[in-house]
Amino acid sequence: MRTIKFYAFALLLLSSFNSISAKEYRLQSPSGKIAANIDCGDNLSFSVCCNGKEVLAKSPVSMTLSDGTVWGEKAKTTKAVRKSNKSIIESPFSPSATMPDVYNSLTLRMKGGWSVEFRAYDDGFAYRFASTLDKPYEIATEQTDFNFPADYTASVPYVRTGSDDNMQSQFFNSFENLYTVERLSALNPRRLAFLPLSVDTDGVTVAITETDLNDYPGLYLYNPDGTNSLKGKHAPYPTKIVDGGYNNIEGVVTETADYIARVDGPRTFPWRILVIGDDKVVASSNLSYLLAEPSRIADTSWIKPGKVAWDWWNSWNITGVDFEAGINTPTYKHYIDFASENGIEYVILDDGWAAGKGENLFILNPEIDLQEIIAYAGRKNVGIILWAGYRAFERDLEKVCKHYSELGVKGFKVDFEDRDDQLMTAFNYRAAEVAARYHLVLDLHGSYKPAGINRTWPNVLNVEGVNGLENVKWTEIGDFDIIQYDTMLPFLRQLAGPMDYTQGAMVNAARHNFRPIHSQPMAPGTRAHQLALYMILFSPLNMLCDSPSNYRREQECTDFIASVPTVWDETKVLDGKMGEYIVTARRKGNDWFIGGITNWTPRDLTIDLSPLNLKEGTEMTIFTDGANAHRNGNDYRSQTTTVASDSLHVHLAPGGGFAAHICGTDPTSDK
Repeated sequence: MRTIKFYAFALLLLSSFNSISAKEYRLQSPSGKIAANIDCGDNLSFSVCCNGKEVLAKSPVSMTLSDGTVWGEKAKTTKAVRKSNKSIIESPFSPSATMPDVYNSLTLRMKGGWSVEFRAYDDGFAYRFASTLDKPYEIATEQTDFNFPADYTASVPYVRTGSDDNMQSQFFNSFENLYTVERLSALNPRRLAFLPLSVDTDGVTVAITETDLNDYPGLYLYNPDGTNSLKGKHAPYPTKIVDGGYNNIEGVVTETADYIARVDGPRTFPWRILVIGDDKVVASSNLSYLLAEPSRIADTSWIKPGKVAWDWWNSWNITGVDFEAGINTPTYKHYIDFASENGIEYVILDDGWAAGKGENLFILNPEIDLQEIIAYAGRKNVGIILWAGYRAFERDLEKVCKHYSELGVKGFKVDFEDRDDQLMTAFNYRAAEVAARYHLVLDLHGSYKPAGINRTWPNVLNVEGVNGLENVKWTEIGDFDIIQYDTMLPFLRQLAGPMDYTQGAMVNAARHNFRPIHSQPMAPGTRAHQLALYMILFSPLNMLCDSPSNYRREQECTDFIASVPTVWDETKVLDGKMGEYIVTARRKGNDWFIGGITNWTPRDLTIDLSPLNLKEGTEMTIFTDGANAHRNGNDYRSQTTTVASDSLHVHLAPGGGFAAHICGTDPTSDK
């Protein structure tokens, strides 16, 4: 009997020891919709459920330091801190002027000076590492695994450059590609995918992205072994960078260290985000903004969002003038006149205003009288933005910003970054800080996704990281189906923040009529599709890509584009299914603007307008596909009518859309 009692006591003791050494925690979102189980056993891991259904299986995470220390292996929790937050944050230059920030959090502080914070929102789950180590060290690798319960379908943007046989070469890329849709197990094991991407877990979408990406390399995911898992990979730390790439204005990494990041002292690391829900929930998520570091600019009154008359896409093609169009002073005065006549806030001088290949931003093209252009624009109440290749801008950052701000330039479009290693992400934050000192706005073209920089430095009004309209100038539809791509962007890339997509084409072609023409480009799809993109896609600094001559010939459409705001008080996704169609409503003041687009499948939509709280009889101007838009993409119909009910019926042609402006509503009143 004493022997039996002894073994029973030993088992009880062992059981107690295991429960202490291998702690498990549960974290739920405020409504309980999202729940995570966090395991601090031999390896730190977590799993996630949505409405009781497991959407992410147990997935390990860790950081390995260069000295061999592993944060996440046999972790010893010293303290677990739970918090709940329910607040409203101000979010200027965003899809909504304010955003609710409602979550439950769990921070696990670990022996060794590091911690992990987890947050559960009703539309997703996020985590980040942090360290209090007050000494320099390196992060050798970071384990970021996402294990799914089954072989679900994924939508991923592969890196389109570099070699399958040399993964290192894929880190030099433009962050532009279409989405490949296939089973997790069938993903290319030798090809990286950049974020955001998503996995459809039988009706519940899990979209993966990151934010607060400051001074740390961006995350890529791939599937090396044909399982149901995605594994993370980061660009190594560059130790030698030389001039190269396009026109020798890019920084090409030729040597790297055996680690991914240097750390000087205490810091937090980027948030890894899972946006979870149906397609409408995912397209409505603001988690990337909410989790980013708050603004470092105390007074943002000088930051001016707006639309931009853009010269490059239309190849400076203007007609009916008595001078030869091109990169010269008369042409840019013509663009300024057009902008001023139509209330367009900016004109951009793209590649070519600086002499040579733009390698020195202080040597001007002799055909350009920049001071005269800036003065002329000032008299017309139009701001001037200058294009700058990354390498030249970085080389003389402070000097360039100071000189051109004193001349009256309002901002820069920085191009051809094509990397997101630690040095590049640190540069973008440094560039934003320097630009802010001189009251300059930035458009980071040729860059990776925004990943929170637009909240921390709101003078960064736009970021590319999108396979935008410029690519139709040289690519057949069979190689680049931009219409299909448009119906995926709001559910994927847009999760990471604003995008410099550059819509607004006034030459529109049905699928069978489209041709890529570099010097006189057209866009596939319909005119109404192009108009709708001004509401579907969020861009605080939004291009009008076509020629002033084409816009003047299409003044009715130009008037509509000019009336569309670029930042909003409220946004609602009314309907949508990724890869098929979407309808988005955005409010500024008392006016609602609604855009809807479809892929190449024509469809009839009945749209529920009740979430907009409209008054019956409110005036609406609406642009729809014309009766022959399936034959000629330029065919559209516009009409001004009244809102007669809580629903809107509209037909969308193949590659079509609709755009509506509902005037003078009162969003706070009862009907």
